[in-house]
Amino acid sequence: MNARDLIEGEAELDDESADESFDEVTGEVRRKTNGTNGHLDDSSEEESEDDEEEARKVREGFIVEDEEEPEERARRKRERKKRRREEREEEEAGLDEEDLDLIGEANPDFERRAPSEPKLKRLKRGHKEEREERQPRGVGDIFDSDEEDDPSRIYEDRRQSQRPVPRVLEDEFADFIEEDYSEDEGREREDDDAEVARTVRRGLVGAKDTVGLDEAALEDLKEAFGDGLEYDWALELQDQEDQEDRRGDLEDPEGLSKGIELKDVFEPSQLAEKMLTDEDNQIRAIDEPERFQIARKPYRHLILTDEQFKEESIWIAKLMLPKKRFEPEFEEPFQKSVAKVLEFMITDEYEVPFIFQHRKDYLIHAVKEPITPDPWNPNASTERVRAEKLLIQSELWDILDLDLKFRALIDKRNALEQTYKSLTGLGDFKDDVFEEMLPTAVTIEELQDVQDYLHFQHSSRLADLVLLNGPSTNGSQRRPGASKVLFEKIRNSKVYGLVRAFGTTADAFAQNALNTEGRRQYTEDPTERPDDMADSESIMDPPDYSSGAQCLRAAKAMFAEEITLSPKMRKVTRQQYYKDGAIECFRTDKGLRKIDEQHPYYEFKYLRNQRLSEIARQPGLFLRMLRAEEEGLVEVRIRLQNHDKFKKSLYDYLESDNFSEVADAWNRERRDALDMALLKLDKIMARGVKENMKNECENQVAKTCREEFLKKLDQAPYKPKGMILGTIPRVLALSNGTGTFGREAICWAWVEEDGRVLENGKFLDLTIGDLERNTDDGADVEAFVELVKRRRPDVIGVSGFSAETRKLYKQIEELVTAKDLHGADYEDEEGRDTSDRLEVVIVNDEVARLYQTSDRANIEHPGFAPLTKYCVALAKYLQNPMKEYASLGRDIVSIAFDPNQGYVPQEKILKQLETAMVDMVNLCGVDINDAVNDMYTANLLPYVCGLGPRKASQLLKAINLNGGLVATRAELVGDADQHKLPAVGPRVWNNCASFIFIEFDSSEQDSDYLDNTRVHPEDYDLGRKMAADALELDEEDIQAEQQENGPGAIVRKLIKDDAQEKVNDLILEEYAEQLEKNFNQRKRATLETIRAELQQPYEELRRNFALLSTDEIFTMFTGETRDSLCEGMIVPVSIKRVADDNVEVKLDCGVEGTVPGMDISERMDVSAKQLFSPHQTVQAFIKSLNRKHLSAMLSLLERDLRNPFRKQFDRMGDEWDDRQEKKDREMMQEKNDVSGRTQRVIKHPLFHSFNAAQAEEFLGSQSRGDVVIRPSSKGLDHLAVTWKVSDNIYQHIDVLELDKETEFSVGRVLKIGGRFNYSDLDELIVNHVKAMARKVDEIMLHEKYQNGSKTDTERWLTTYTEANPKRSVYAFCINPKYPGYFYLCFKAGQHAQLQNWPVKVIPGAYELQKVQYQDMRALCNGFKLLFTNMQREKRR
Repeated sequence: MNARDLIEGEAELDDESADESFDEVTGEVRRKTNGTNGHLDDSSEEESEDDEEEARKVREGFIVEDEEEPEERARRKRERKKRRREEREEEEAGLDEEDLDLIGEANPDFERRAPSEPKLKRLKRGHKEEREERQPRGVGDIFDSDEEDDPSRIYEDRRQSQRPVPRVLEDEFADFIEEDYSEDEGREREDDDAEVARTVRRGLVGAKDTVGLDEAALEDLKEAFGDGLEYDWALELQDQEDQEDRRGDLEDPEGLSKGIELKDVFEPSQLAEKMLTDEDNQIRAIDEPERFQIARKPYRHLILTDEQFKEESIWIAKLMLPKKRFEPEFEEPFQKSVAKVLEFMITDEYEVPFIFQHRKDYLIHAVKEPITPDPWNPNASTERVRAEKLLIQSELWDILDLDLKFRALIDKRNALEQTYKSLTGLGDFKDDVFEEMLPTAVTIEELQDVQDYLHFQHSSRLADLVLLNGPSTNGSQRRPGASKVLFEKIRNSKVYGLVRAFGTTADAFAQNALNTEGRRQYTEDPTERPDDMADSESIMDPPDYSSGAQCLRAAKAMFAEEITLSPKMRKVTRQQYYKDGAIECFRTDKGLRKIDEQHPYYEFKYLRNQRLSEIARQPGLFLRMLRAEEEGLVEVRIRLQNHDKFKKSLYDYLESDNFSEVADAWNRERRDALDMALLKLDKIMARGVKENMKNECENQVAKTCREEFLKKLDQAPYKPKGMILGTIPRVLALSNGTGTFGREAICWAWVEEDGRVLENGKFLDLTIGDLERNTDDGADVEAFVELVKRRRPDVIGVSGFSAETRKLYKQIEELVTAKDLHGADYEDEEGRDTSDRLEVVIVNDEVARLYQTSDRANIEHPGFAPLTKYCVALAKYLQNPMKEYASLGRDIVSIAFDPNQGYVPQEKILKQLETAMVDMVNLCGVDINDAVNDMYTANLLPYVCGLGPRKASQLLKAINLNGGLVATRAELVGDADQHKLPAVGPRVWNNCASFIFIEFDSSEQDSDYLDNTRVHPEDYDLGRKMAADALELDEEDIQAEQQENGPGAIVRKLIKDDAQEKVNDLILEEYAEQLEKNFNQRKRATLETIRAELQQPYEELRRNFALLSTDEIFTMFTGETRDSLCEGMIVPVSIKRVADDNVEVKLDCGVEGTVPGMDISERMDVSAKQLFSPHQTVQAFIKSLNRKHLSAMLSLLERDLRNPFRKQFDRMGDEWDDRQEKKDREMMQEKNDVSGRTQRVIKHPLFHSFNAAQAEEFLGSQSRGDVVIRPSSKGLDHLAVTWKVSDNIYQHIDVLELDKETEFSVGRVLKIGGRFNYSDLDELIVNHVKAMARKVDEIMLHEKYQNGSKTDTERWLTTYTEANPKRSVYAFCINPKYPGYFYLCFKAGQHAQLQNWPVKVIPGAYELQKVQYQDMRALCNGFKLLFTNMQREKRR
């Protein structure tokens, strides 16, 4: 490891440092020169010594040339140029312009001759490379003039494209400047250029200068310089490449065929993030719904047969039916409906929204029921139609998910069938058990059972198959373990005869247990006892099995293993576990200490005998149990209730019915073998049931999140008074953030209905004046009133981050009432203009909290304060909640939909939330032209049926290429006549067409009214027919109208005549019957949709905007729920004011509370002011909690504080282990008694009577560096200080108290670790804890810090050194096991060993290898020096 690789701040040597030398006489630094960048040694001495000295000083930075006077600089320049030109004309008269240019390129001091042509030039567009930023100029370029052009290098070859291009020294500025010559001058100029560019004959360089030399001199010249032919092969190869490049440029002028691809420039992770990989492009190109492509990607190779398709519909129907609870008469229609949905999804590739919207008739079963005839109406119908919904929209998503599971099932089954077929190809082979069980396996678990059986029974044949065909890639073959080899050895030995002597096979025994009511296969007993048979020569097989006892043990183990791996036996056991299984929790030693009665895991600390059906109804409980098990606090066990009864029943199926000593002996061995098998089966079943239960509970929680999200999405924009539902309001939003009401500024933003933020600002004082008290209005009241009257908002939205926001809400309400502020005018039912008083609402801010600090907010409103951006998001939420949720993307999982969603993988949550968004977006539709121009509307496109993020971006790109405007739905698939590129393929268009609408414009002839409706283009003819019938037009009228005005003319006429209501007179049942009879199409629900859309296209179907409930407001402002804060709890409160008759306090969540005089103290002779003081933190008992007003009544009485809060759970008697709970409580009490802990109360706001676990729980929601002072278990002369190092990492500091006045007072000297002394608690917190917290912040914000575990950091180091083999690298990461310590992990090269050193955080410094460093820079450099010195010592 090189020290240079590690030391930060080391001065880097640039290239110029190597070109400097030190003059020992003068002490000056001299720069070496070379023939490329430096100055050439020129014998002609073109410049004077003064010029050279000046140039040297300029190069060394002592003189800045630009600071000279312009006149002086111009004069010196002219003199220099004149002198150079005269000398060149004399000495180099024989050189042409090209040679002069070459000399000028080699010598920076050489000035080219000024041109005689006109100076006026016309700029042209150059190549991209020529437009790139110029490279920094070196010292050698310092005298190059930017103001003068070199005409010898600037010309345009106008005839070059008409003749072969010779190989010339191409000028990098060719074609950059087009010069203005007259026609004759231009022609002469071209001839000169052609002469200069003429291909030079290869041979001796400078041959024209060898005239007059004799032959000997020429030979010497050739020997010294060569004849110029040595590199002809390279020049010819270069000529060939140049010609190919020019030919390629002509054939592919844009370089598309050989251009650099994105994957050549960007990292794969970057391309994947932006969805620009080859796979993403393939998804865009394939005409199939994007979500289908992604979901079915693992099974693209799988093609279901007709039989498998029928099997799938039955399989899915059986899984879904138990939850539907249909009457028997609906079971068959339900199965047919499932089969039809699968046909739509698989064959037609229709997504869920399309099926639900346009194939709804197949999801409904109509039954005609006879009714009693009406005696007063003989023409009345004697039947009624009862429609039963067979499938709802969420169940369509379930069918899609089950289809994927069935494909996985078939894929695995096919692989097993292929393996079995290969085995049969090896020779005489047949397995009846496999052939019987494989077709009946209907779950992955059962297929796995069959696979395990196959590998156990035929491991040797499978090994031969691998040798013959190579390892399998379908996952059905695997390497046999050591146990399989052992059992194969038994099977091939004579000992297996003893296994056969058990009188039955594992399969026969399992068949008896599985088919209890069918024919039973009886067990036969041998004539010999098992021990006698084991001792016989026919069984013993030395040397491995040389004794009878050894043979008998091997035979029982073999028989037990056959039972264990029998698919039928596993099926029997699994069924029994799901029927009678129970879940129990057992606390660990760690859980005993950490889970107290206030801990959220206490509800299952002693939980017993929970049936699986009960757990299924509480998925969150089971997931919390599993999380506690991961944390090492409990052990979750699954056992079989009535296990002994089940085992006894199995004995009956296994034992023989004979009565003899031999039969009894064999039955004992059979029972032993079964006991061995059940031990293994119990572990296998418990593991499988636990995993399946976890999966099912996760799915249930994810679906609960979906339902909650659907409720949030299913709300229209806030409806302004007098407007129709769906109208976008104009909003004034205000917030005081986390600020204290009345002290901090109130930010506001005005947002128009189109989403533009036209105004924003701040108010400081909105207090309403009081005439009785002679107080004036606040300073900003007038400005607020003026703003409202000028802007006339439809609603005022208020929200914030604390309970103080409710005071702002009440103040704005009072201000609106006092000043009689009204919203915008609207027409009432009588046509008169009117307005109502403005409504003030509290807005859900879950999206706004995420938006205010997002990159999106910074881009959209770069100059706004975060709180103003928060207000903008509040306003936009009122305008369209769905758009705001859609704009979050994957950040949507940051919103809490269910208390247990944190226990579910994010991908499962995202998948369910996406389905909710897809459902609601397609219910509302998307205006495609709005999506082209508005980013917020474009965010909805990925959720449109058939689309996704990739196809949505492709759609927008194609629309922009087509002109940026869509006139009809049909043109989205392309229109060659109008030169419209296809934006989507036919299948995708079929899915998305009805969910993308185009606003109808009656002035446009091509505009179709039905393009603005939910009617699918496939049903346009139905819509036009209904319109014609409503208008009572005959065929001739219809034909004439359509010939004149196009196919949409009839609907256009219906709208123009304002006759939409006439469609209500149509009898749709007759239409539906004719369609089903003639075309076999079920369209009854579709006809209803068409009728509704003809009257009101894309009517707003969402519910009214939902105002927050009291509980939701309480949770939003305080962060507390009914479970986390309720009456009866004991909570810490901060005292605000102490009076004789009450104490005003404030809870940590912001709720303000009052302690009445009677609840302050039981001592009547002591006043409240003697007991308590402001800013003191005490424990208080909640007597009542007003969630609406965010206030509480509390008690400080000792008797109330003695009874800790215990959450009540509804449990049966045998579901809680009371004895174990009592035993643990007594044990913990004994430990406390032994420790001698006495309750201490210290008057300090950070003191709490907590133990270590309670302190950690209290700090869990606090910030890094927050502190709790608490009693110590070491006695009254110690205190404990717990502070939060990082998430879930807390350091407990032992503080020794010295010089104490009394036993219970705080010592005057506080000592920590024998090194640090402090005079009081405040000094200790500031100079010790806070000083360490600052150092923790510094190291965690350092560029070398890695978030993650030590393993993750070492993995990153390994990856880095593999990418940079010669580099050494190091990084820091936190040590969770020892709070206050960090790992310094490093790797000195690719092949070096991973190492780590501990770094200890101490007040104001870091400690590494017993050396202290004040900051991170010193720590890093110190580490590098330490390591370098260690390496040197090793080398010695």
